[in-house]
Amino acid sequence: MRAALPCLGLVWRAGRGLTLALVGFACVGGAAPIVVAWLTKHVLDSVVSASSTSSVVFGAAALAGTGIVAGVLPYLQQYVQQLLERRVSRFSQGRLYGATERLVGLARFEDPVFADKLRLARQYGGATPIIVVTSLFSTGRALITAFGFIAILLRMAPWLPAMVVVSALPALVLELRQARRQVRTAWTMGPVERREFFYRELLSDAQAAKEIRLFGLGGYFRERMQDERQRSDTAKNRLDRIEVRLRSTMAVLSGLTGAVALIWAAPAAAAGQITVGDVSIVVSSLAVMQAGILNAVRDTGKCHAQLRLFGHYQEVVEMSPDLPMPEDPTPVPTLRQGITFHDVWFRYGPDRPWVLRGVSFTIPAGQSVGLVGRNGAGKTTIVKLLLRMYDPTRGQILWDGIDVREFSPDALRASIGAVFQDFMCYDLTARENIRLGDLASSDQRIELAASESGAAGFIEPLPRGYETLLSRIFSLGEPEAPELGTTLSGGQWQRIALARAYLRINRDLLILDEPSSGLDAEAEFEVHQGLRRERTGRTCVLISHRLGAIRDADLLLVLSAGVIVEAGTHEELMEMPEGCYSRLFRMQASGYVDRPAGAGMGVSGDAGMGAR
Repeated sequence: MRAALPCLGLVWRAGRGLTLALVGFACVGGAAPIVVAWLTKHVLDSVVSASSTSSVVFGAAALAGTGIVAGVLPYLQQYVQQLLERRVSRFSQGRLYGATERLVGLARFEDPVFADKLRLARQYGGATPIIVVTSLFSTGRALITAFGFIAILLRMAPWLPAMVVVSALPALVLELRQARRQVRTAWTMGPVERREFFYRELLSDAQAAKEIRLFGLGGYFRERMQDERQRSDTAKNRLDRIEVRLRSTMAVLSGLTGAVALIWAAPAAAAGQITVGDVSIVVSSLAVMQAGILNAVRDTGKCHAQLRLFGHYQEVVEMSPDLPMPEDPTPVPTLRQGITFHDVWFRYGPDRPWVLRGVSFTIPAGQSVGLVGRNGAGKTTIVKLLLRMYDPTRGQILWDGIDVREFSPDALRASIGAVFQDFMCYDLTARENIRLGDLASSDQRIELAASESGAAGFIEPLPRGYETLLSRIFSLGEPEAPELGTTLSGGQWQRIALARAYLRINRDLLILDEPSSGLDAEAEFEVHQGLRRERTGRTCVLISHRLGAIRDADLLLVLSAGVIVEAGTHEELMEMPEGCYSRLFRMQASGYVDRPAGAGMGVSGDAGMGAR
């Protein structure tokens, strides 16, 4: 009951009136079998004793009325239960995703253990409360019925109800053991089922279809999907075998109890010790009591398993923020001095290698800083720290001299605009895709941002213009006459992402992480020309594979193994012939000049690798 209280509270908040209706149905449903059994005994005894016709008719009419109520009650209960179930599901879903919004960083979303916990929270957060509540009401109904029959049977044979209760104890123990097995299986099979889901989605994903068909990977992924499904099915089959043995044991105990009662009741009635009506009430009461108690046992086991799994939902909705939140956040000032990394050390976990090691630099307000380095040098990590997706393990990041941990993360991010290399392609309309950069933007501002990014040129000719759905997953219109959306190329999607950034172009800090990686040469030139105009006099952080795109930055920082190894302008760094930057720049530049026939083709490939 202590574990069930959060479920009861959730159901009560989701629908008080519906919950009270279920309580009433449980009480009426529990009393109905007792009334039916007692009226049946009354009618039989009246017939045998040749009582007055009116007494028999009254008993029969009352019995018929009770039967009608008992027959209609389950349908009313099912209707109310379905209404409550939908409300609980919607309410619990809102709480769950409200809790995930409190995770202002990325650490937990990049943790596979948390991913398994979140999957179970989604699965059981909405289902468990209504299952637990209906099971409790069902158990309450069964107890009302059981106590009523116990009171009736005690006057005839006190040992009868005791025998029924004792016979249910082994079933209760077995049911609880089975519930624990189900919980362990659900947790251990979580990663297996997530992998199966991954392979299943991969085989039907439009983006993956090209490579899967080109490389002939369909059979490979299908076999891996089937292997994961086999592992999951094997574990579930083992549980089902135990379930069959458990149910069979409970059925045998129930049958033996009924047989003992009949062996006693039939001779007792023949000897005149009890009436025919008493025999009927013994038979009906035992059947109802056994069914009710066994149902209560099963419900107890089900609740035990559900509540253990519901614990994952409780953990998620009650978890604290993943990053320290100031009780009284400092307002984020307009950036006037700059952003300073002061002896910043960072790693993604205590057992992980250092990504940044004592990094110190300043991004002066109104100037642009370019980050250069190989893959894994720490450039993306610096961007994550700027956005406060993580906090430094050691050191500080100062915004005009104020530690960014003193700001609200939402307020800090509201002062930043960004374009990421791994931008999102939302299955929404063109207008909605752009508006996501700033939800308060007007239609006019959205269309201006599209024009500035170069997206307007391909959006306006679309069938519905800015209202065209950029997806083939959903459709517009009626199911009988669906209107399909359209798909975009990678470069077109990049311009959409740029348009989102243009909505935030006036923010204090602009982060451009490979803003033109998917564009052709002409489009790339146009985009960078536009961005150069817009970022003039603004505080910017630039990252690009193509060093020519960031050579005009006011400051270039070259990272290697989490350390800044070079810093300066393009001209200053090129004066160091053995420096990392000048070597990478020359390697890239050599790919754009004529080379003698037979010259090594690996130069441009190395340049492409080294620039990141």
